[in-house]
Amino acid sequence: MQDRAALEQAGLEQERQRQENLRQTELMAAAQRETARQEQLRLEAARAEQAAKIEAARLEAERQELVRQEALRREALRQEQERAEAARLEAVRQEQAKQAQLEAQRQEQAKQAEKARQEAARLEQAKQAQLEAQRQELARQEALRQEQARQAEKARQDAARQELERTEAARQEAVKQEAARQEAARQEAARLEQAKKDQALRDKAKQEAEREERLKAIGRQLDQEAAQRDAASRSPLPTVSPLRRGWLFGRADTNADLVLYAEAMSRKIEKNMTFDMVRDLAKQRHVSPVVTIAVRADGTVEKITFTVSSGVPAIDDAVRKIVTSQGPYGVFPPSLARQYDVIEIRRTWIFDVSIRLE
Repeated sequence: MQDRAALEQAGLEQERQRQENLRQTELMAAAQRETARQEQLRLEAARAEQAAKIEAARLEAERQELVRQEALRREALRQEQERAEAARLEAVRQEQAKQAQLEAQRQEQAKQAEKARQEAARLEQAKQAQLEAQRQELARQEALRQEQARQAEKARQDAARQELERTEAARQEAVKQEAARQEAARQEAARLEQAKKDQALRDKAKQEAEREERLKAIGRQLDQEAAQRDAASRSPLPTVSPLRRGWLFGRADTNADLVLYAEAMSRKIEKNMTFDMVRDLAKQRHVSPVVTIAVRADGTVEKITFTVSSGVPAIDDAVRKIVTSQGPYGVFPPSLARQYDVIEIRRTWIFDVSIRLE
């Protein structure tokens, strides 16, 4: 029952709307007719005004014509009658044309009114169809939005779960890597410590061996010098050189001036970038040479003697060049010059990252 009442109500509403549309159409037609009537009155007034103007011109022409030519009055009158007839005929023709135009306008207005009614009905149907389509589209979009929200929530939950799993796996991996790193660091520290100990033992053994070798070389040199001194003491010949000579075969001596001069000479050789002259040569296998340098009182070099050769001729030559290049080594201080004319200083030359004289 309610559905039937609703349908009847909708029918009544549609009938009321249709009657309203017809009333509006009739009102529009009446307005158009009134507009046409007003236009007709305006045209008639204009035509009457035009006719009045023509008549005034005609009367003026007649007056002038009467003044000028009385003889032509009859001809002018005839022509005026003809013109009047032509004007009447033209007025009749224009009236007929006007009535035809008004009829055409009425028919066009009726056609336009029918067309407007049909267009209004079509628009109403299109509007109802559009409203229905919009309602369906809104319903579809709402369903789609709800589905997207559900999918997004599910994706968020899955992403959160995966992120927790990745975080836990990364934490466990980090713990494992940290333990492995600490174990590797411990092993590396132990290896380095052992390598350091081994290297220290090797260095110590090497230094002991080199020290032993130097001691042996010095012993041999001392034996040779002792033998030479013994031979000289037994010889009846006088000494060839009148120069006073001093010797320093180590770093300690009771003559402090002699020790200071020897230290200054060693520092000059060690500090003046002389290692570049033997850097590449020192990479060869060699023995640390033991060198005796004889220096005169004016600081010039008298001679260079190898007590122990390096075993590499190029290294021995480089040592000679270094000693020569750094001379002169400074004059003897007065206290030292009063004692000696020449001093001989013996040092062991060591090549590692620099030149060291021991």
